[in-house]
Amino acid sequence: MSPAAPQTAAPSARRAVPLGKRMRRELRVRALMLLLPVLSRLPRRVALALGAAAGWLAWFVAPRHRRAALEQLAIAFPDRDRGWRARIGRTSFANLGRSALELVALERLDLARAVQFDPGSLEIMTAAHAEGRGVVAISCHLDNWELLARRVAAEGLPVATVAREAQDPRLTALLERSRASTGIVSLWRDHPGVARGFIRHLRKGGVVAALIDQDTEVAGHFVSFFGREAFTPRAPADFAVRTGAAVVFGRIRRVAPGVHRIRISRLVVPATGDREADSLALTAAATAAIEEDVRAWPDQWVWMHARWRTRPGSIR
Repeated sequence: MSPAAPQTAAPSARRAVPLGKRMRRELRVRALMLLLPVLSRLPRRVALALGAAAGWLAWFVAPRHRRAALEQLAIAFPDRDRGWRARIGRTSFANLGRSALELVALERLDLARAVQFDPGSLEIMTAAHAEGRGVVAISCHLDNWELLARRVAAEGLPVATVAREAQDPRLTALLERSRASTGIVSLWRDHPGVARGFIRHLRKGGVVAALIDQDTEVAGHFVSFFGREAFTPRAPADFAVRTGAAVVFGRIRRVAPGVHRIRISRLVVPATGDREADSLALTAAATAAIEEDVRAWPDQWVWMHARWRTRPGSIR
């Protein structure tokens, strides 16, 4: 019996972007490009404080994103009251703003001092890499995930990241240059040949990092997340099963305004020889690990994303 075709979330209908929205987007990008030279020179403490203030302000001036965050928090934490959810959502916005300014001022950041490994974590990563089959590093949108990849790359490990391009090509180019400055190869999800690039990097013994905690228009599995089926990207698990690469779960959390800690653990799911079943089991195990960390640090996850948007039966 042939395996079932991978489930793929149906893309949303493509609509022309209204002129007003295009103009607002263009103004935001131009303002950011003009401000970057100034923001990048700010003292780190000032940048962190400014970023947190901007995120806190966004909670009040971006009602659509605020409502989305509260809706997702209600699904994940139905036993918590609205006041608690609002505090968590507001703090997560502040953390996102703080993280954005950290990246802008990256050249002034002492990475080894600001981003530290939990005991044994770096050893787990280097041991997985030493096996020589490549490493699939699964992570999530917790705290400043960009610093996680940069810190691992700073240890001399050949890191590539899989990500979706920004809405504006200028921002995509900016992000790619920033990653490349720390030795990271960018694999853009919607580019032709991204799958070949993923496998090629693994077969050269590299580390390919991917975030799997968002509901995106890619092939996926439905796995449990906070007790509800969530459509979850399957490609990292598929490639790990196909190539025999080692699999690790890496996460970062903020332990002080300017200090982060990284924890890396090995993800091992017994192979059955059934690639479909093995991919599903690995995706479920990684998602369970993500849930554990989001429960531990809910104020550092990105709640405005519609994590449970795709429902079983609504995809092709």
